[in-house]
Amino acid sequence: MASDTNLTAIRAAAPADTGEKTVFKILLAISFCHLLNDTVQSLIPAIYPILRTSFHLNLGQIGLIALTSQVTASLLQPLVGLYTDRRPLPYSLTVGMGTTLIGLLAFSMAPSFGTILVAAALVGIGSAVFHPESSRVARMASGGQHGMAQSLFQVGGNAGTALGPSLAALALPRGQSSIAWYSLVALVGMVLLTNIGSWLSQHRSYRVKSFPNDPARLGSAESAHPHPVLTRRKVAFSLAILVALMFSKFFYLASLISYYTFYLMNRFHLSVHNAQLHLSLFLGAVAAGTFIGGPVGDKIGRKFVIWCSILGVLPFTLVLPYANLFWTTILSVVIGFILASAFSAILVYAQELMPGRVGAVSGLFFGFAFGLGGIGAALLGKLADLTDLNFVYHVCSFLPAIGILTAFLPNLEPAKIKTPAPQPSAA
Repeated sequence: MASDTNLTAIRAAAPADTGEKTVFKILLAISFCHLLNDTVQSLIPAIYPILRTSFHLNLGQIGLIALTSQVTASLLQPLVGLYTDRRPLPYSLTVGMGTTLIGLLAFSMAPSFGTILVAAALVGIGSAVFHPESSRVARMASGGQHGMAQSLFQVGGNAGTALGPSLAALALPRGQSSIAWYSLVALVGMVLLTNIGSWLSQHRSYRVKSFPNDPARLGSAESAHPHPVLTRRKVAFSLAILVALMFSKFFYLASLISYYTFYLMNRFHLSVHNAQLHLSLFLGAVAAGTFIGGPVGDKIGRKFVIWCSILGVLPFTLVLPYANLFWTTILSVVIGFILASAFSAILVYAQELMPGRVGAVSGLFFGFAFGLGGIGAALLGKLADLTDLNFVYHVCSFLPAIGILTAFLPNLEPAKIKTPAPQPSAA
């Protein structure tokens, strides 16, 4: 038990800065690969009309395709991260993108609905392999600026999510076989990820597979770092709080991303085009907030950013259902910017909580991000069918109040060591 406590202390005490410089070349490359990966992920829902026409699918079958892709992408990510924490595989990112490429080709040539499901699963598996390891790459290349690195990495994914439907519009008039052209996106990603894999294999910290088990070494390492000792129960409790905060963030974002245009059209009688412009403003604010949250967390502390980004948005969400069109536009931008800054801070905080499990933690939280967004959209849509969208936004306006749980998170910033005052020499 003593060695377990010491091991947890070392993990909590892992230094934030290894003394290495930030490798912006790698950071930009992995962020661009995130753009490519999420472009493909957002491409799949956009080609549903092609698949529905080609195979005469009903909406239930379309939902099954979405479920297959989301389940494989979300549930496998923690398992992939856990495995690569123990057995580093520098070229697993290339393999994952290759799996995505095969999935796209399968979509373009699928002769039956069963093959479509297999293709959806392959694309989901590719995403499940990509996110945990690519998040680890961003952390390794950060030079200690972990928040900035994760934010830059996330911005690439946001850009890809926005780009996918636009690319899909090019394929819609050309039919199912044209989906094969998008495998070139995955091929470019494979080339870049192979180069990143070479960098990984030469990085000294990538070869460290575990913490020492010798109690003497554990004790010496513990004394070298002035961080607080965290028991396993405290770590588990903190992770549960972070999951609750993720629930608050992604359920509220799902209400805006999925139904904001309908809300504007129903309440303010906007046209589809104008409602989409308002949604674009909101998504732009989300992208800006995603990038800002990480660097700010590096400077002032991640717990403070989590406080501000979850609980701090509560006054704005409570006012939104009562606002006119002008203030609805302003409030949605403010809410998107503030709330989006939370994810990078939450992810890096969780990685610092369990620094020996960077892949597993990244996979877990990216998996939650995938799963909670989809579940939130489905449940809120059902609630809107039973009531109306105004009621949905009134209910969701209280979700950021969950941010009060941040008070129970431990402070992971290094404790400041006071230099003892010199003792006056005896005369």
